[in-house]
Amino acid sequence: MKHSRRHAFGRGAQFKRRPASAGPPRHADIEDGVILYGWHTVTAALANPARRIRKLWATENAVRRLADEGIGLPTEPALVRPDAIAARLSPDAVHQGLLAEADRLPSPELEELTAAGIVLVLDQITDPHNVGAILRTAAAFAVAAIVTTARHSPEATGVLAKSASGALEHVPIVIVQNLARALGSLKEQGFLVVGLDSSASEDLAAIKLSSPLALVLGAEGKGLRQGTKAACDQLARLDLPGAIKSLNVSNAAALSLYVATREQI
Repeated sequence: MKHSRRHAFGRGAQFKRRPASAGPPRHADIEDGVILYGWHTVTAALANPARRIRKLWATENAVRRLADEGIGLPTEPALVRPDAIAARLSPDAVHQGLLAEADRLPSPELEELTAAGIVLVLDQITDPHNVGAILRTAAAFAVAAIVTTARHSPEATGVLAKSASGALEHVPIVIVQNLARALGSLKEQGFLVVGLDSSASEDLAAIKLSSPLALVLGAEGKGLRQGTKAACDQLARLDLPGAIKSLNVSNAAALSLYVATREQI
């Protein structure tokens, strides 16, 4: 479905304030859609022609900022007080005066990926903050896609979207049912599949990497599952000089991407 003509804000734009009872719905009230909040998250979604915005709520300050930055909108926002947005989110959520209800982005099929560059594969990483941070890093390193499972992974909404800071609009997420089979399919497509494992004998920086490359990351604490390890072409560690030899998984993703791109695979 195509967007209707976008509204352009002028400095004197006026919007009718809705009562708090007509404010944005809670997460549980969204059916087959996503909640996006925060400045970078929402404005990136507004700029993405593939993302259909159903409804938009904004504070007066956010409306002024949208106008100042010349950001066009697919629909007229409902003007609400900041606490009307905050009441629909977790207590620690930083919404910056913007909240949107939107359709989910389409998830491409694994076979649709172009055999080039880098993809990140997530093995049961369930923390939405970590997955969001990984997405943000992936966008910074021009990662082609994130591959994750339908189960044991967070939905691309709310906290994850906020942590990704707009990266959801730039990095496609491929959802698979079985990760080991997905890694086998990637290998058939020509990907070198390297699993990150702190107990591996080889340092990632010391092995020969080639494109296309799939870097596989496991959950904190548990790491990669045995079936996932067996499906990789090679296991590698991040060789750290300090006393602590393990990193938060989002930091490990950033460092592994830096190593891989430095090698100019």
